[in-house]
Amino acid sequence: MRHLIGSVALVAVIAAAASFIENEFYLRTLFMICVYFLCAAGMNVLLGFAGQKSLGQAGLFAAGAYAVALLTTRYEVGPWLALLLACGVSAFFGILIAMPSLRVKGPSLAMVTLAFGVVIEKLVTEGSEVFGGAMGIYAIQPLTLGGVPFTMLQWVWFGLGLCLVAHLLLRNLLQGRFGRAFLSLQADEVAAGAVGVAVYRYKVLAFVIAAVTCGLAGALVAQQNQYINSDFINFHLSIFILLLVLFGGSGSLYGPLLGSVTLVIIGALVARWTWIEHFVNGALLLFALYAMPKGLAGVFGSLFRKLGLGMRSSAGAEPARIAPKLPTRSVEPGAAGSLLKADSLNKAFGGVVPAKDVSVALTEGHIHALIGPNGAGKSTFINMLTGIIRPDRGTVTFLGREITQQTVHGICDHGVARTFQNLRLFKDLSVRENVLLGQHSRMQNGFVASLLGLPKARREEAKALGKVNDILAFTGLSQYADAPAGSLAYGLQRRVELARALASEPLLLLLDEPAAGLNPQETAELGQLLVRIRNEGITILLIEHHMDLVMTISDHVIVLDYGQKIAEGTPGKIQEDPRVMEAYLGTSIEAA
Repeated sequence: MRHLIGSVALVAVIAAAASFIENEFYLRTLFMICVYFLCAAGMNVLLGFAGQKSLGQAGLFAAGAYAVALLTTRYEVGPWLALLLACGVSAFFGILIAMPSLRVKGPSLAMVTLAFGVVIEKLVTEGSEVFGGAMGIYAIQPLTLGGVPFTMLQWVWFGLGLCLVAHLLLRNLLQGRFGRAFLSLQADEVAAGAVGVAVYRYKVLAFVIAAVTCGLAGALVAQQNQYINSDFINFHLSIFILLLVLFGGSGSLYGPLLGSVTLVIIGALVARWTWIEHFVNGALLLFALYAMPKGLAGVFGSLFRKLGLGMRSSAGAEPARIAPKLPTRSVEPGAAGSLLKADSLNKAFGGVVPAKDVSVALTEGHIHALIGPNGAGKSTFINMLTGIIRPDRGTVTFLGREITQQTVHGICDHGVARTFQNLRLFKDLSVRENVLLGQHSRMQNGFVASLLGLPKARREEAKALGKVNDILAFTGLSQYADAPAGSLAYGLQRRVELARALASEPLLLLLDEPAAGLNPQETAELGQLLVRIRNEGITILLIEHHMDLVMTISDHVIVLDYGQKIAEGTPGKIQEDPRVMEAYLGTSIEAA
């Protein structure tokens, strides 16, 4: 509430101050700050939060500008309705640019979006019959109030209002479930899917948000100028929008504001020397990348922390305690027999076959261990159970429902959680935020409720936070809740990953070598923790090379060798099995 009051007060002060400005140039500069803030705010979601690099924002700017131009001049659509429809057109192009971009990452993604921007630029330049080419489109209807076109001061007021609304809406969205999901995409897409984030869906959503805000900005410029031509749409515009985010502070809610204010004012100061403008922007981009990797927001944030003005965590750390219970979900009615069945799973990578007709049945409430020599196919088997790898043949059934072709996040939604052989934490996020991401699939607030900050979204966030605090207490991590996950000792990072998996309230927990890299004391504590988790009603499948741990806590042991199941049974039976001894010791069955 304080942020809302402060934001409204700031905009009101700027609007009041603008009413005393008579110079048209200064008013237009204020208006362009608003326009570029809208571009940067959406780009910040795409780049700063979701980590998707785009160099095609000029094309999305053009989509909004030319949509409103054509609607008002050719089809005589009213200016207000045309503005709304232009946002819809931009959203469509956002989806269009997102779909092929989902198959590529990094520099390749940037090149795909760059190609889109170049295509749009050539289209509006060469398509003179539709888009006017270099001559452009004239007589675009401006926004009106009582039938009278906006004055420059009213454009400024309207722009300030849109910026306020955009900032508040995006703040609502990014400070909760959706913001954490976007950040998980930037950190590790595989881990994001494993905690229940629909990776491709959220990528598309980030592109659409960036497209709508950029298209809205383009429409505003076209309506304010009452004119648009191909000179407005060029590669420099895409670079400038990228610079707004990087210079202001990528991933910060205040970065777009700092970037747009600073760079538009600098641009206004050098406007009389047009030859120097590109040089200044290029120099600022290099300066931001090398000297201020976190932008102006990072510089000010560090300064505030040194002065003791930094914001404290609203959640607050809890004293260490043992939670009486983990938050869990109940087994669906009618589920009978084994919790999970894998039937004749096969997988080949060229000539390497890590899974040959592997069939396993996991009993509810047991700790199952999956053991075997290195290269036996254990991790491949878990990856097939969780959808990261598709089996060539065979089926996986969970609670009587086949999940063989389900997505990674879909399998998590059903109640299967996992950890990884190599740590996949979101290291720049706090321990609490990592574990909150585990609650993503259990939270019920959708996009609209989160965007508008409705009571349902606040209730879901509070409920998830309460569950996460219980999980942190259960796993002994409460005192580290606000520390960056990547700053903890390796053994604690392993425990954070386990806590994140528990936050999805799984019925089945798959652990891929959770004791790897732990010392004997940490390994013993892990064994005790796993037994406590089993006692909470969570079934566990454990891949592990620490035989003392396996034989101590397991109810049932499965042995793989060269991708085939060679034995299974109780720990005592497995220890005496000659095939297991041969696999581990390399001796013949007779000698074993």
